[in-house]
Amino acid sequence: MSKAILITGASTGLGAETARLLAPGNDIYVHYNSSADAAQQVSADVEQAEGKAYLMQADLTTDDGCRALVQSVFEKTDKLDVLFNNAGGLIRRTPANACDWSLMQEVFTLNTFSTMMMTSLCIPLLEKGDDPCVINNSSLATRHGAPTATIYGAAKGAINSFTMGAAKELAPKIRVNAVAPGVILTPFHDKVTTPEQLELWQENTPLKRHGHAMNIAMAIKFIIENDFITGETIDINGGLFMR
Repeated sequence: MSKAILITGASTGLGAETARLLAPGNDIYVHYNSSADAAQQVSADVEQAEGKAYLMQADLTTDDGCRALVQSVFEKTDKLDVLFNNAGGLIRRTPANACDWSLMQEVFTLNTFSTMMMTSLCIPLLEKGDDPCVINNSSLATRHGAPTATIYGAAKGAINSFTMGAAKELAPKIRVNAVAPGVILTPFHDKVTTPEQLELWQENTPLKRHGHAMNIAMAIKFIIENDFITGETIDINGGLFMR
């Protein structure tokens, strides 16, 4: 049976790779904000993989943007099977002794508030879905303190808490989980991480390599297909963090 899957921030990185992996036989709602050309390429890839792509633009850092995106989905379908809250970003690195109020608002709005709002707004569609599930994008930053990215780590830590609370509240109909990527080689790091830092992280990773977007996409596919997982934040980091 075809699934209706909404992926926020699907123009590049984890969102794009997840859209491609889940494409065959499914309806993929490809959300983007500013990367129109990249999003169009993802949509073309989805169609080539025998999926149906719906390209949707919205700024999820605003209440109106979140509502507009969900309304666009409502106009195309009467149900949603999967919501992958992937949109987010570090924005810039700032040490803990130099927190900036506007940056804190920006980081939490992009990473935390958008995830919570999109989840809330999509519940009516998810309630009509087939084994519906929400998957939130967390981060390794919640596990090791995230030096120079403490604001981002705190925003993602809130995602972990929201995931557990929503999982209990929306059960048994809707499952809610999160993935916590480690160092994944995507455009995420282009402007915020030096080559030297990437090299140091790689050396400290037991598997001695960084991950790729497909490593996360495969974990998301696993969560979708396993109907006895809810309330979990699943770490995919090559052993850089172990419980």
